[in-house]
Amino acid sequence: MARQFSLVAQAKPVSALAPATDAAGRTGGYVSLKTAHKAYVVAHITQGNAATIALSLSQATSVGGANAKPVSNVMPIWSNLDVAAGDALVARTAAASYTTDAGVKNKIVIFEITPEAVLDVANGFDCLAVVTGASNAANITSAQIIVVPGRYQQATPPSAVID
Repeated sequence: MARQFSLVAQAKPVSALAPATDAAGRTGGYVSLKTAHKAYVVAHITQGNAATIALSLSQATSVGGANAKPVSNVMPIWSNLDVAAGDALVARTAAASYTTDAGVKNKIVIFEITPEAVLDVANGFDCLAVVTGASNAANITSAQIIVVPGRYQQATPPSAVID
């Protein structure tokens, strides 16, 4: 029997932060959530140094980053601070940001975004980027934003990186 779920049609993954070191911190590309009911930021961390890593989100009125400002509304967050030990995700206190522990482990952190609850949509903020704080050059981070489900489900969903 065929399954009725298609990742590309119903949950579009978009690269938001290419893998790189985080000595100075950085901001990824903005992703439009205007066709999203929900989105998930999935951050992967290869922690090679015992320095914590702060993860936060920035919102903007365009994928070019116009009028960018930090996301201040809280959202659900989960993490696995040692993926080698298992795949269990632990619910963290809902917040606008998350800082890892200093353990030298591979980690995953997930933010759940309901656009109308997290973004300032009343003022035209419908784009989201991942931000990392200054850490250590031995710490590598990457992230993707998964737009779930798209409001216009189709074999080739609309782009999330153009306005």
